[in-house]
Amino acid sequence: MGQKKDLTGSEKSKIVRYLAEACSSLKIAKLLKRDHRTIKRFIQNSQQGRKKRVEKPRRKITAHELRKVKRAAAKMPLATSLAIFQSCNITGVPKSTRCAILRDMAKVRKAERRPPLNKTHKLKRQDWAKKYLKTDFSKVLWTDEMRVSLDGPDGWARGWIGKGQRAPVPLRRQQGGGGVLVWAGIIKGELVGPFRVEDGVKLNSQSYCKFLEDTFFKQWYRKKSASFKKNMIFMQDNAPSHASKYSTAWLARKGLKEEKLMTWPPCSPDLNPIENLWSIIKCEIYKEGKQYTSLNSVWEAVVAAARNVDGEQIKTLTESMDGRLLSVLAKKGGYIGR
Repeated sequence: MGQKKDLTGSEKSKIVRYLAEACSSLKIAKLLKRDHRTIKRFIQNSQQGRKKRVEKPRRKITAHELRKVKRAAAKMPLATSLAIFQSCNITGVPKSTRCAILRDMAKVRKAERRPPLNKTHKLKRQDWAKKYLKTDFSKVLWTDEMRVSLDGPDGWARGWIGKGQRAPVPLRRQQGGGGVLVWAGIIKGELVGPFRVEDGVKLNSQSYCKFLEDTFFKQWYRKKSASFKKNMIFMQDNAPSHASKYSTAWLARKGLKEEKLMTWPPCSPDLNPIENLWSIIKCEIYKEGKQYTSLNSVWEAVVAAARNVDGEQIKTLTESMDGRLLSVLAKKGGYIGR
């Protein structure tokens, strides 16, 4: 059996299912006809996370280039390291080197906002991971909503600020100038939506179901084959409008019930791969501290950013689920890296 460089998404899914059936790594290697070391490496990486990257020598930057970077950082507050170096026409510098150079002349802050996990939350996350270990995640539709405002999320926009400089004060309007609520889904390598919730509509059980009927079901789901509908699993989080008796009964009438409607553990945005899609879109629409003057303009930016996310990126997100399940079990229900 030849040793290959990478395992396919299908092979990774099979490994997880075989592990759930208590198969040894050696037996899995024989079943998949892959090198035993490749299988063991995948299992170890999934449970322990990636090994720390070995530091490589920095590319040398000339004193003239250094002065240009310093001036650009002063003129472009909150810009990314890539944007700063590109403005100086300095190419071929890896991100680690760019950040190491900027640390000598600037600073960046990054805050992490996650809901706290108590013992019950952790147990429910572990139970969820065990329940879905044998699931074929290529058949799961991962859904969620995202709110985007004209000014960007409070405290979200960050970038490099030259030492001695003050961060610019962005234009601030009450409630961020208003916002647009966006719904989308991802399945395998496909993006469903994004769809815009009508302005001024507060999503309760009734309006949520009506929204799904007018967008998801009419514009996407009904075009799918009977075999696809039979196998698809619908995932949504535990927002009140999602988990209410009204919404659950309504989805059941649409055929999304029992094993076709995925249960979801509390406080678990890190387990939903669409959260990574929202991060990609927000990074694009708010890059360099960009702000918007109308709800339509920010919606158009969301649509454009979503179109630029290719199928391979989405497939990478959905295929990460096997590793996420193994990680949450290894961390005894604790948060995993996204």
